[in-house]
Amino acid sequence: MKDKNNKQPIYIIILLILAGEAVFILPFVLARIFRPTFLESFSIDNFQLGTCFSIYGIIALVSYLFGGPLADKYNPRVLMSIALFMTALGGFYMATYPSYLHMKFLFGYWGFTTIFLFWAPMIKATRLWGGTDKQGLAFGFLDGGRGLVAASFGAVGVLVFSSFMTHDIAETTLLERQEAFKYVILFSSIAIAFIGVLILIFLKTLNSKEAVRPNAPLTLSNFKSALKFRSVWLLMIIILCAYFGYKMTDVFSLYAKDVMLYNDIESATIGTTLLYIRPIIGVVIGLLADKTKASLWLIIGFILMLITSVIFASGIISESLVFLFFASIIFMALGVYSARVLYFATLQEANIPLALTGTVVGLVSIIGYTPDIFAGPLIGYLLDSYHGELGHQYAFFVMALFSILGGVASIIFYSHTKKIKKK
Repeated sequence: MKDKNNKQPIYIIILLILAGEAVFILPFVLARIFRPTFLESFSIDNFQLGTCFSIYGIIALVSYLFGGPLADKYNPRVLMSIALFMTALGGFYMATYPSYLHMKFLFGYWGFTTIFLFWAPMIKATRLWGGTDKQGLAFGFLDGGRGLVAASFGAVGVLVFSSFMTHDIAETTLLERQEAFKYVILFSSIAIAFIGVLILIFLKTLNSKEAVRPNAPLTLSNFKSALKFRSVWLLMIIILCAYFGYKMTDVFSLYAKDVMLYNDIESATIGTTLLYIRPIIGVVIGLLADKTKASLWLIIGFILMLITSVIFASGIISESLVFLFFASIIFMALGVYSARVLYFATLQEANIPLALTGTVVGLVSIIGYTPDIFAGPLIGYLLDSYHGELGHQYAFFVMALFSILGGVASIIFYSHTKKIKKK
């Protein structure tokens, strides 16, 4: 990555966007979009589905740590394509409607294929595409584009599902709905495998001699080398706090129903709107970060998260203050997505060697993505124990604390990278 002007083809980042969301369609997106049908078809309840997600999260945490060094040893496109093929195979098995016990094994399997073989290689490939001067834009495209891909997969999935309905869904039997949903799973699996083929063929141009160390041993020395960087420790805290904020965006639709007294359709629209705001914020913030510094926009993002979470926690928003509700949602989304887009874009700013990218991504992810395990139960406990607006106030108060911690870590990171540049 020494050549600042070494431009990569645009189709590379498009493929990374497609792959970056496609690999998570089966374990997450289908259950999110078709939740009632999903639960009914597999004869499980919300707690059992949550258990499947927890198993995925536990396997994923281990996979973050050991999958990182793997991305530094082998070519990202090979690892990513294998991950997509293996994930798709799990989808074909899922279409047979396995038992709950086997579903738990399946989600554990996906925790391995989507993280151990995929996550660090995807981040590394995106960093390669961004070069030395387009890191913000690269990660802005990646995160924003993934939101659009998720929405597109959902729309096509609904179309496939409805096309196999011979009459009104209210009049269909469980067997008919299972049959229709089976084709949604099969379509998704085929699409994921096809994207795996595209990655294997077309990512050949994304190579760098500095990026891969084929003779490097997978030893503890890799981790020791990465932990020598102060910025790595700071990134762990930054990602942890930013990702908790991202998990909090899941409650916006429930807030709209509980506090603003919206109906189910109006509340669902709030959540859907965020999917379309995400790519816009991603690209704009990415461009701004490339013109200034990514860490500066991390600070701004956490400030916005803090202000809006305090507004929600204060309880001043009511059903009559519609403008304040929407303004707070938009500004919180701006803060959350800014932080989410840019935390890996700071690797270049922190002067992390390209050959250590995978190891660093693995290390910071194992701490940074722990909200996958504790955020859901914590937020759920607060909302269930304190009904109505009070539960939301407590949840947003917790988010305010994470925003303060993330903001402080970002300020220290900004100051640290400034010193690096001077040296």
